[in-house]
Amino acid sequence: MNRPPPAVFETPGFPHYGVAWSPFHSNRIALASSANYGLVGNGRLHLVSLGPGPGGVPALSLDKFYETQDGLYDVAWSEIHENQLVSASGDGSLKLWDIMIKVGTRRSELPIRAWHEHTREVFSVDWSNINKDQFISSSWDGTVKLWTPDQPRSITTIHAHPSCVYQAMFSPHQPDVIATCSTDGTVKIFDLRAPAYTPAAPGVNNFTAPLTAAALTVPAAGTEVLTVDWNKYRPFVLASAGVDKAIKVWDCRMVKLGPDAAQNPAVGGACEAQLMGHELAVRKVQWSPHRADMLASAGYDMTCRVWTTTPPLGGKHLLYIHDPHTEFVVGCDWSLYEEGVLASCSWDCRLNVFRV
Repeated sequence: MNRPPPAVFETPGFPHYGVAWSPFHSNRIALASSANYGLVGNGRLHLVSLGPGPGGVPALSLDKFYETQDGLYDVAWSEIHENQLVSASGDGSLKLWDIMIKVGTRRSELPIRAWHEHTREVFSVDWSNINKDQFISSSWDGTVKLWTPDQPRSITTIHAHPSCVYQAMFSPHQPDVIATCSTDGTVKIFDLRAPAYTPAAPGVNNFTAPLTAAALTVPAAGTEVLTVDWNKYRPFVLASAGVDKAIKVWDCRMVKLGPDAAQNPAVGGACEAQLMGHELAVRKVQWSPHRADMLASAGYDMTCRVWTTTPPLGGKHLLYIHDPHTEFVVGCDWSLYEEGVLASCSWDCRLNVFRV
């Protein structure tokens, strides 16, 4: 069947790192980008609208952008305030922006709040859709931090992994539960009500290298796990992916939660499905907000792919490949308002919005 071409928006000189649809406005998209592929130089936060273009075909247009001193790696919209969003930066800072409030000059508008506690790059940020006044960040410094917009400091710090935490995501079902993934090949589930530390291994000083006890550790891969996401309909089902090119679906219902979760940390997770097809590392997975069986992935093979975990008998898991990008596809995000509409962003400086 003939699908219409994607709506495309270009940001010359600013390759992308993250994309997010607004939870309040069906046509509003935020885009985190970095000059020089995020290696050195400044960043930009672009606000883009999807609307009717020439001949009624959907088209993307720039509403405004903010300049930042360091590259931006991720962005998340506030769940409580329709005009606010938070960005994750390469200099270890988090910035809260309000698109209706002018701070600074027109040429260099400023955030309404900034935090700087992480000691390395902040690589992901996620806003809770249950405790709507909270968001979390994850960093290359191995920590995950819990924040609220009106506090000058983080509420909680989790020493989640011994090395880079690529992504941390709130559970959409349990307000105090988060999942993380890391360079160390694991996916971990933490209960924020149980901030206890793991007993030190022989020869490890817990005072200088503390590690927060996870409620569950999933040995997800033998290499770096770059992305993790919770299924929106099935509690304790997660997807993870990374350098090994495989997308894995995990059933983690055996996890024990609550204030005592850290006292008996478990290792486990049953792999329900393994989705193969990407030719290089998978940088992002995201479950559909509309269907329990559908997820999207973005990869370094320059494709964005859509999968089902429940193919018909003899059918395939892979439903769709979007391949107009000419560089790494680093982000994808489902529209919350229109089922089957997906945004993808890439190092080719192009944001694509298309229907699956």
